[in-house]
Amino acid sequence: MLLVGVSGGIDSMVLAEKVRLSGEPFAIAHCNFGLRGDESDEDERFVRDWAAGYGIHVHVRRFATTLTAREEGISIEMAARRLRYHWFGQLCRQFGYEAVAVAHNANDNAETLLLNLLRGTGVRGITGMKASGFLPDRAFSDIPLLRPLLGMTRDEIVAFSAEHNISFRTDSSNGLNEYKRNKIRNQVFPIFLEINPRFVETLNRDMERFGAEITQLSGKTHTPEPFVASLLVPPVASCPAGTDSGPLPLTRPRVAMGSGVCVSPDELNYVITEEPWDGTQEVKQPEGMLILDADKAGEWVEGRWETGDWIRPLGAPGKKKMQDWFTDHHVPADEKPFFRLLKKASDPHHVLAVFGCCIDHSVKVTKSTRRILRISAKND
Repeated sequence: MLLVGVSGGIDSMVLAEKVRLSGEPFAIAHCNFGLRGDESDEDERFVRDWAAGYGIHVHVRRFATTLTAREEGISIEMAARRLRYHWFGQLCRQFGYEAVAVAHNANDNAETLLLNLLRGTGVRGITGMKASGFLPDRAFSDIPLLRPLLGMTRDEIVAFSAEHNISFRTDSSNGLNEYKRNKIRNQVFPIFLEINPRFVETLNRDMERFGAEITQLSGKTHTPEPFVASLLVPPVASCPAGTDSGPLPLTRPRVAMGSGVCVSPDELNYVITEEPWDGTQEVKQPEGMLILDADKAGEWVEGRWETGDWIRPLGAPGKKKMQDWFTDHHVPADEKPFFRLLKKASDPHHVLAVFGCCIDHSVKVTKSTRRILRISAKND
C-alpha cells in the first residue's frame, strides 16, 4: 500500500487524484508545519475533508517547525524537509506502507538544479531528482520514494487540475520572496521564459542526460522495488478502439491506434532486426511490431521526443509535429518522454517510427523494397 504526501496544494491534489484514479490502494499523510497560522489549519481541514469524501485514511501531524530550525541551526525549509521525511518513514514502519509518493514536478526539479548550481554542487547536484529513489533519511533509507509527477510541468499540472475539476488550496507564502526557491520561481523563471519558453523541459532533459551518462560511466544502476516498478510502469494492457479503457495509471504511455490496440511503448523490450525482403510477402504490422524499408531509413538512431521533432504518419495527410501527434492521440503531457522513437541520423528531428505505434510515410515498404527493419516488442 502506498503513502501519499498531500499538502492540499495543486501539485499534491493532482497527485492524490491520479493515484485515486489508478486504483492503487493508498493512504494520505499531511504535515501541518504551523507556519501560516489559520491558513495552515485550513489546509489541514481541506485535506481531511477530501480524504473523508473518498473514504481514504489520512494521517496528520503538527510540527514545531520554527523551534526545530532554531534548535538545529538550520533553515525553516530544511527543518520542514527533515521533519516530513522522518515522519513518513515512521508511518511506513508502523503501518506497513511499501512506498511514499510526493508531488515534485518538472518545475521543482529545475528550481533544485539552479539552487544546487548557485551554492556549488557535484555530480549528484546536476542530475536532479529522480522519479524513483529512497527516503532521504538515514533511519529509513530503505523505503522507496516516488515522484510520479516529475515529468509534468507546473502548467501541465494546472491544465490537468482544470480538466478534472480538482479543488486545491493556495499557499499565500509562495508569492513571497523570503525563501531562495521562491526568488528563483518568481523572479528568475520569468526571465528564462522570455529566453526559452520551454526552458523547464530543456533543463529536465539535460538532468536526465547527465544522469544517464554518469550511470553509464559508473556502471551502477538502480532497480526499484517490484512494488515501485509496478506503480511507475504498470503492466501492458490492450483495449478495443473506441472504448473507454478507464483512467490512465501513473506515467503509463498508452495510445489507442487504428489497429484497435492500446500499446505501451516504454513498457516493452524492443528488438530491431534487419531482414531481406523479396517484395512478395504481405506486409503485416501485428500488435507490438513495425516494419519499414531499411534502405529508405538509411542511418538511424534511437531517441526520445524533443522539441522540433516531426513525422509524416503513414496513412495520414501531411507532415505533423510530434507535439501535435501526441495531442491527436490524447497523450498526457507527463507521458510524452516515455515514447521511444527511431530517428533519421542525418536529421535527428525526422521521426521514422514511434515504437509500437506508427511509421513515417518515407519508409513505407513497397514492391521495390529489398531490406526491412523489423521493430518487435518483447514483453519479458
